[in-house]
Amino acid sequence: SGATRGIWGGLVQPGGSLRLSCATSGFTLDYFAIAWFRQAPGKEREELSCIDNNNGETYYADSVKNRFAISRDNAKDVVYLQMNTLKPEDTAVYYCGAVHDALSILRMCAEFRAVDTITWGKGTLVAVSS
Repeated sequence: SGATRGIWGGLVQPGGSLRLSCATSGFTLDYFAIAWFRQAPGKEREELSCIDNNNGETYYADSVKNRFAISRDNAKDVVYLQMNTLKPEDTAVYYCGAVHDALSILRMCAEFRAVDTITWGKGTLVAVSS
């Protein structure tokens, strides 16, 4: 078993950028898919992006497409979320999650559906404010 160790957030001004990191512990990224989620106060959790490490395919929600970019460093077992042109409405607690089985990867990455097999990382607050 393993876990995603956590990510580092912060406070940033509107229009700024921030990169989140999700480091795995106890397992390598091979054959896993990692997704980024966020939950703003009073709102449902939203899946933002997913990377399938089996083939490198990436997926994005329309709300962050062309602003956010997911990437991986397999040597370091880290997945990044580069967030650009941040807006106040991007303020939320951000999480990363990992799945391993093929069906969960399909649901989480290709379909952006909730799955119950996710190994969650610790959330971190990203605040966008002037």
